[in-house]
Amino acid sequence: MESVISVSELLRSVRDLIERRFPLAWVRGELSNLSRPASGHCYFTLKDAGGQVDCVMFRSRLQALDWEPGEGMLVEARALPTLYEPRGRFQLSVEALRRTGLGPLYERFLRLKERLEREGLFDAAVKRALPALPRRIGVVTSLRAAALHDVLTTLARRNSSIPVIVYPAPVQGEGAGERIATAIAAASRRAECDVLLLVRGGGSIEDLWQFNQESVARAIRASRIPVVVGVGHESDFTIADFAADCRAPTPTAAAELVSPPRAELLARVAQCARRASREMRRALEYAMQALDACARRLVHPAERLRAHASLVAQLTARLGLAFAHRLQGCDAELRRLQAALATLDPQAVLARGYSISYDGDGRVLREAAQVRAGERIRTTLARGEIESEVKAIKRGASG
Repeated sequence: MESVISVSELLRSVRDLIERRFPLAWVRGELSNLSRPASGHCYFTLKDAGGQVDCVMFRSRLQALDWEPGEGMLVEARALPTLYEPRGRFQLSVEALRRTGLGPLYERFLRLKERLEREGLFDAAVKRALPALPRRIGVVTSLRAAALHDVLTTLARRNSSIPVIVYPAPVQGEGAGERIATAIAAASRRAECDVLLLVRGGGSIEDLWQFNQESVARAIRASRIPVVVGVGHESDFTIADFAADCRAPTPTAAAELVSPPRAELLARVAQCARRASREMRRALEYAMQALDACARRLVHPAERLRAHASLVAQLTARLGLAFAHRLQGCDAELRRLQAALATLDPQAVLARGYSISYDGDGRVLREAAQVRAGERIRTTLARGEIESEVKAIKRGASG
């Protein structure tokens, strides 16, 4: 009877056979699909034009490298062919790794990147700012892509009120780059969205190669809508990433970049409402205080009339007193002037026994030499006048 062996026994036998048949050897190929989980080990694919093989390089071996393995590098790996029994998967266990150059795809990538960079297609000055509160979000990707599910799930979780428009395009395979560029141009022409997401899940450099097409980069820069690119994993970089207005490490991160959380927006609205309420209440309180101040200054017309009437009465009394005082002063001054005038009145002098004599021409006679004998003169007394004729003239001592 034929013997029956278990799967694990079969795999162990195959592993032993492989390891005995193929000892440690140097294998040349291009690095692709690099992965560095939290364990610190490194998983990648080593490939050439005719095939590819999975590889693992454990942390203890990886730490001996003085350089960082990168996507697309052409390397030589000192590896032991073996079988990973839990998965039944053939792989290389890499013990040492050395650089030999760049793979052809990666070289094409670098040449195109350098040319477009010289042209200014990646300049920070041409990048557009993302809208803080987008009204609609557009997504360019395949309808069958897992990235679309991740993006829609994230947008619904963060803010389900923002509409999403999907512009379908293949994200892998021959001609996909032109279809992606066409979808971006259509979204720009239709102008239905405020921001556009270009997303795809992770993969090898071949899987992501359509995002390294020049047509995609130029469509991104020609778009009237800001474009966020979230292609592959955080370590994956494509030409589209450099041309984008903003690069996200993953499709989920791209969705998070453009969708403000609804809860956060509601909290901000509530905060603004509270601030507005405080400001309105403060403004109202200031207005009430100003009104009280105005009310204190405001006087009823009747009260103002009474105040003016009282003021007029006070002024009238003061005017009367001032007038009486002034009149008394004028009366006293008049009496003083009358007394002074009385002392100068010729009649008063005549009343004391004096007289005034005038010559025939009416001139006052002050000395005897003013007349001659025989002239007629007139003398005024206190009461009445005398006309007489000069009989003789007697001159005084001074005359």
